[in-house]
This record gives sequence, C-alpha cells and structure tokens, in this order.
Amino acid sequence: MRFILVVAFILGLTNLAAAQSTGDVMLGGGLDFIKTDNPGLFKKSQIGFEVNYFVVRHFAVGLGGEIWSNQNNSFTMGARWYANDNVFLKFKGLIGANDVAIGGGYAKALTQYLRLEGMGDFYVNSTEFGVRIGLAYVIK
Repeated sequence: MRFILVVAFILGLTNLAAAQSTGDVMLGGGLDFIKTDNPGLFKKSQIGFEVNYFVVRHFAVGLGGEIWSNQNNSFTMGARWYANDNVFLKFKGLIGANDVAIGGGYAKALTQYLRLEGMGDFYVNSTEFGVRIGLAYVIK
C-alpha cells in the first residue's frame, strides 16, 4: 500500500511540473533581436504576440500578430509541436506580409506558469531569418 501511495504522489507531482497539458492556453510575446534584413541597431523593430491553445499535451494551435516599425503589420495563424516540455517546432502564416515562417525554439520554465522562450524563424517568401526572445504565460 505504501508503494502505491508513493507512486501516486510522484505521478501527481509530474502533472504539476509539466509545462502544459491538454486544454491549457498560453499567452506569449517577444521581440526579434536578430534579423537578417535589419539595416542596423534600432533602425527596425519587430515584435510579436500570440495565444496558443493546447489541443493535446504536445500540440498547440495559435493566433497572434506581428508589429513592424517599417512595413505592414500581420495577423498570424500557426501551430507548435513540442518534442518535450522545452523544445518545440513551429509553423505560422503571416497574413498581411504574405509570408510563411517555419522554425523552432526552446522554452525554459521560470515558474510553474511563466516561461522564457527563445526561437528562430525562417521566413520562406522573403528568405530572411530571425531570432526572437520573449515571455509566455500558461493558463491552466
């Protein structure tokens, strides 16, 4: 009986330590700090925000936006697949910029709900590459 209680306790802690689970919503935002078409420091800026819904534990669909200082802003739709609680692959369509971005990233849990995320995106139509850092908050 004691063994069963210990196993149940460990499984319960595992569920609490998980970064996300089915039905969770994640709000996030970030700033591109490296982009191949950036003419110089602080001459162009790009920020993004998104809301992701975890359909299953390792797959999320999302909506968001991209705000640029020197071109049209974009609405985004995309998806993320998590290999584990930290590493993910992503795909997003940028409506307004008429582009598609594919990439990957790493999320480091700062607290149970707050994450620091770093990600890289390759923009297919414009053949540019960007690296973004941001924060995300998981709503259970």
